[in-house]
Amino acid sequence: MAHNVAQKLIHSHLVEGTPEPGHEIGLSIDQTLTQDATGTMVMLELEALGLDRVRTELSVQYVDHNLLQTDEKNPEDHLFLQSAAQRYGLWFSKAGNGVSHPVHQARFGRPGVTMIGSDSHTCAAGALGMLAIGVGGLEIAMAMAGDPLYVGMPEIWGVELTGDLPDWVSAKDVILEMLRRHGVKGGVGRIIEYHGEGLANLTAMDRHVIANMGAELGATTSVFPADDAVRDYLRAVGRPDDYTELLADEGATYDVEEHIDLSTLEPLIAKPSSPGNVVPVREVAGEEVFQVVVGSSANPGLRDFAVVAEIVRDQQTSDQVSLDINPTSREILEDLTKGGWTFELIRAGGRIHQSGCMGCIGMGQAPAVGRNSLRTMPRNFPGRSGTDEDSVWLCSPETAAAAALTGKITDPRDLDMSYPPPKLPEKYSVNTRMLLAPLDEAEAKQVELVKGSNIVSLPEFDPLPDDLEVPVLLTVGDNVSTDEILPAGSRVLPYRSNIPKIAEFVYTQVDDTYSSRAAETDGGHAIVGGENYGQGSSREHAVIAPRYLGLRVVIAKSFARIHWQNLANFGVLPLEFADPSDAERISQDDVVSFTGLRDTLKDSTTVRARVGDTEIELRHRMSDRQVDMVLAGGRIPHRAAGENRHIDAKPVAPEG
Repeated sequence: MAHNVAQKLIHSHLVEGTPEPGHEIGLSIDQTLTQDATGTMVMLELEALGLDRVRTELSVQYVDHNLLQTDEKNPEDHLFLQSAAQRYGLWFSKAGNGVSHPVHQARFGRPGVTMIGSDSHTCAAGALGMLAIGVGGLEIAMAMAGDPLYVGMPEIWGVELTGDLPDWVSAKDVILEMLRRHGVKGGVGRIIEYHGEGLANLTAMDRHVIANMGAELGATTSVFPADDAVRDYLRAVGRPDDYTELLADEGATYDVEEHIDLSTLEPLIAKPSSPGNVVPVREVAGEEVFQVVVGSSANPGLRDFAVVAEIVRDQQTSDQVSLDINPTSREILEDLTKGGWTFELIRAGGRIHQSGCMGCIGMGQAPAVGRNSLRTMPRNFPGRSGTDEDSVWLCSPETAAAAALTGKITDPRDLDMSYPPPKLPEKYSVNTRMLLAPLDEAEAKQVELVKGSNIVSLPEFDPLPDDLEVPVLLTVGDNVSTDEILPAGSRVLPYRSNIPKIAEFVYTQVDDTYSSRAAETDGGHAIVGGENYGQGSSREHAVIAPRYLGLRVVIAKSFARIHWQNLANFGVLPLEFADPSDAERISQDDVVSFTGLRDTLKDSTTVRARVGDTEIELRHRMSDRQVDMVLAGGRIPHRAAGENRHIDAKPVAPEG
């Protein structure tokens, strides 16, 4: 049978289940990625599991999100993460070394490998022919402990690319075109595999841009073949021996098929406040701009910065615009400097910031209220920038540079200049001095975890009661993001290691009374949501913190994949309306009651709830394994009770 690339990656790592859409499968995991906004919780979970040393081929802890040191919290968390990496056998990337995704691609990524990361943009590694999936932190901890990743087998969505990108159009416009066509739910339950002759002129870093924002489509992950472009990239970063060809078989087919002619694309932009709100740049041209931010994992390559430098060369940015540059790694900053591009950016008025996520996660570079900020970043959910009433647009580096010069949203094709493609070096800088290798086992066992005052152990959660009667403390609409459930930004994220404290910020952007009302409610409570509940970040704090406040059940029209997994991982019952219109029959402060939950969940996917005199039919999509987890109070108590199935399986190399 002819296999596509995604099927080859899955079959070579399959340790349990049937790889048919809708079935739960178990995959052996080769690599893991954690970053500091989510990694502290992962390390606390490893401590709770009693793990001695990670069992993966390679695990890396990055410090790239919370770099601002406005007080002691962030530096203390960094010390904790470094000690945990030493204790448990991880690589450690120090603060300032760079954003996890491009650094991992340059230093550790290789074709044919599976990787999961406690960051939803882990899928960017699909650019190298990897099966890379963003998941919640507890999934990472379990993989480090040697367990498989359990996931519903997705459909494979083949996207054929033909033609070449025109001048002034780049990889960001390709993924924005996908979002324009399909919105933020278009990829749910699917792996996107890009193929076709149009790949020939897309570099590995171009592919990184496209794969990264597959998360915004809701896709499980995105996959590219490992072909000449991947070979050239690995040679350029000094790792030619890590290349293995991985191509789809001749005659391979896909569950869903699509075609994009790259030559027909134009500059696109996502309007506030959703990555799916995409229009042509010319449709909104003339809107005033006050901030432009270049960087983040969504446009992390040397080319993405160099092209901005070439566009602004010998010019000055608009008087009203702040041009902020976030180099994505020290290596890229070295190459920008060697190529003279750092000088051109500074000379034009650019402000050079640390190598890290920074403004992407609201850690600095917050825009003024209601003033347009154009960013080369992956998300523009309300308030994610660090400003509650923000106006953030997502665009390519070319469109960002045009706005920086004109002070208005401008189609870059309308600039009075020819397209200036940068000439990139054949070999990139290699600087691994801020990557600390794991200690050997004997040394690691002597390491004590360094816990500052802000490091609080993971709360313990009780099993789900058989009968449950809870008030609905909050009802919300469609596409609620994890940034709305638990905000990012410099005010909140420093408490990422302190669940009791961070719980005070749950849903403050939607209803700032939620946390206090939840804390005063005995016996737990429920939340009712719309479609695609919990989209966005993999941040499991958006489950753990409300669970700490007593959340026992979320009823929604549908869930985003990672958040749905996180709910089950921490013993929160995720239920969906059998008839979505029934969502209108439940209001805030209604009391929802369930009886005989333990037998019901084990025997059926149908759950009946009473709201006053009304009975509402609900559904769950959990596997038997997940049902057992929820009943036990979450995956950690489930494992402690000896109910989990441990599979120690070694992957085989995928067919070329």
